[in-house]
Amino acid sequence: MSHEHAHDIKQATRKYIYVFLALLLGTVITVIASYIPFGSHALNIAVALFIASCKAFLVAAYFMHLISEKRMIYGLVAATGFFFLGLVLLIVFSDADQLMSRP
Repeated sequence: MSHEHAHDIKQATRKYIYVFLALLLGTVITVIASYIPFGSHALNIAVALFIASCKAFLVAAYFMHLISEKRMIYGLVAATGFFFLGLVLLIVFSDADQLMSRP
């Protein structure tokens, strides 16, 4: 194994360790945020979804190697995010509609 190849492996390993530590930090932030009352249930859910989305980005970008992909992959990821957001909004609006229809 050449010296340059060994350096590349060390650099990639270091990157994966940093991403792993960021995911651990994200988990700690999620647990801490679960104990903080942000005022409304919907805001608590929004904060949890934001933290989960950041962690999902790290997993998809680095562990699934999407960070170095071509433009088509970015389009597919954006479409997935768009439809996910649409489904989340449907759930939020449905919940809000049920709350409004209560006597």
